[in-house]
Amino acid sequence: MTELWSSVDEVAKHLGVAQDSIYGCLEGQCLPAHKIGRFWTFKWSEIDAWVRAGCAKSGEKPASKTMTAKAKRRRS
Repeated sequence: MTELWSSVDEVAKHLGVAQDSIYGCLEGQCLPAHKIGRFWTFKWSEIDAWVRAGCAKSGEKPASKTMTAKAKRRRS
């Protein structure tokens, strides 16, 4: 079965935080998300892996998703 996409509202409820907290994580680029048009979407498996990896506390992406220094320079 294909995993469904979730909205900011659904993720906020799932994690028990305010939507503003989700948007703050998106600005800091620490939350695994995908932008489709003007909407942010999420995969439950990525969100749960992010929490399990302890990244929710530290505000970092899991190691496999973290940008390299070279990618950060290109992005700037």
